[in-house]
Parts: sequence; C-alpha cells; structure tokens
Amino acid sequence: MCPFRSLYIRSSLNGLRPTKPASVAAATAPLLHRFGSRRGLIIQTLAEMVKLERLTDLDSGIVELKLDRPEAKNAIGKAMLQGLQNALKTIGNDSSTNVVVVSSSVPRVFCAGADLKERKLMTTSEVRQFVNSLRSTFLSLELLSVPTIAVIEGAALGGGLELALSCDLRVCEEESTFSLPETGLAIIPGAGGSQRLPRIVGRSAAKELIFTGRRINGKEALSMGLVSYCVPSGEAHAKALHVARDINQKGPLAIRMAKQAIDTGTELAMSSALKVEEECYEQLLNTEDRLEGLAAFAEKRKPKYLGK
Repeated sequence: MCPFRSLYIRSSLNGLRPTKPASVAAATAPLLHRFGSRRGLIIQTLAEMVKLERLTDLDSGIVELKLDRPEAKNAIGKAMLQGLQNALKTIGNDSSTNVVVVSSSVPRVFCAGADLKERKLMTTSEVRQFVNSLRSTFLSLELLSVPTIAVIEGAALGGGLELALSCDLRVCEEESTFSLPETGLAIIPGAGGSQRLPRIVGRSAAKELIFTGRRINGKEALSMGLVSYCVPSGEAHAKALHVARDINQKGPLAIRMAKQAIDTGTELAMSSALKVEEECYEQLLNTEDRLEGLAAFAEKRKPKYLGK
C-alpha cells in the first residue's frame, strides 16, 4: 500500500538516532528496489502543520513537504516536530520518491525557529529531550537517500535555518533573511547549526554569524555559499521546482548513489573515499537503467528510467 494514502501515521521517528552505515555496499543495496509507478495528486496532513504533496504527470517522483503553522510563523513546537518526524518516515519508506522540496505555506517566512513560548513552559529535562529530538529529526532529513531542496521565502531563523542546512540544496529570494541568534539567548545552535554551517560556508564565516547572531539577506547568503540560488521575490519556489525537475529526469538510482558517495566520502581520507565511490558505482552496473541510458544515447532519444 502506498504510504501516502494513509491520512494519519501511527509510527514516529521520536528517539531515532540515525548513523552513517558501516558498509556502503550493505547500505546501498536496498536502494535498488522500487515500488511501481504512482500517479495522481495525494495530500497528507500530519499534525495539520506539516503536509506532503506528491506531484503528478511529468513531475511524478517529486514530493513537497510544506510547513503550515501561520499563527506561529512555522515555529517548531512538539506537535510540529511530530509532524516532521512522521513526514520523514513516510518519505523514507516510499522509494518512488526521487526528490523532496521543503517549503512553507506561510507568506514571508520559512521557519521562525523553535517555539520559544512553548519552550518557556518546559523543564530543563524537557528542553534537553526536545532539542535532542529536533537534532535527531534534522539528521533524519539529512540522511534521506534522495536529494532535498529547501525553498526559503522570507525568514529562516534559528532552528528554521538549521532545518534548511539539513537539506542538500537551498534556494532563496533576495529579500530572505537568515540568522542563528541563539547566543543572544545565552545558548548555542543545538539542532546541528554549529556543525553544518561551518561545513557549508567555512569555519571563519560560521563563527562570525554564530558569535554575532546577525541577520544576512539572500544575496549575502549566496556570496558565502549558504544557498545554491538566490532569485528575485516570488521566484524561489519556481526555481526550486525547476531544479527538482532536472534531478527527477536523471537516473533515480544514480542520484541516490551520487548522494551516498558524496556524503560518505567527504568524511573520509581520499583513498577510503575512492573506495566508497567504487562501491557505489558497482551498485549501478547491473541495473536496467544503466542499459536504458546507453540505449537512449545511441538512439538519440530521452531515456525512460524505471529505477531498476
């Protein structure tokens, strides 16, 4: 049964601590199985604050994860975190998904970060548990086998920026704003920001942004490599969808292996990283898609990849 057909999901990622696989071959082998093609628009509400939408026709394979908590500017509280966890589990269990677009349904804001009003009512133990769960959830997003694209239209602050940093690519508007303001609250970014930001923009730039907590706009974010694309107001979602469509046309198994090779290999010495590349390439040699790609090239036509 298609996991997107269930309106409510009983399982949760709460408490899950994903880790990078010890064996690349063991980790990549299951990726070579795919469900049959699914068409038609399917919308799923998760805690009513996080929605999944599967696109159709030529866009089949693209899934949109939408944040929708307008009264709190998409601030992440317990209920919204549960929705994110359920959404990621649903996506992870559906191998017909080729690319995920993370966006906001709320005008002029991507995500305002953690719900500080709710946080104020928590005990120290509850704060620790919530932040650990948030960190784990963003790691689950990062470890999805398919590419993820964050669409930042407006503010991405604190945990909102950490959410975007957990995606593979980021597309923003020129007027978008970014900040990790936690030091102003006498804490530090606790959901991966202190580790992902320096890996993306460099150690010195990350320190300056975290130490000062200052806000930057879309153009500055592009100049320091924080985002992949910065476009005029109102064009970010269309640009992200264009990139998603480009990815969606490629061999889906190859895209998964490329992500696995990059994410795993960059943490290793070159000799070990090249071994990772070899193992990922090996996973693709006996696929139907590889033969289809060669045939399409020879016949001068567009390939029809089935993910097999």
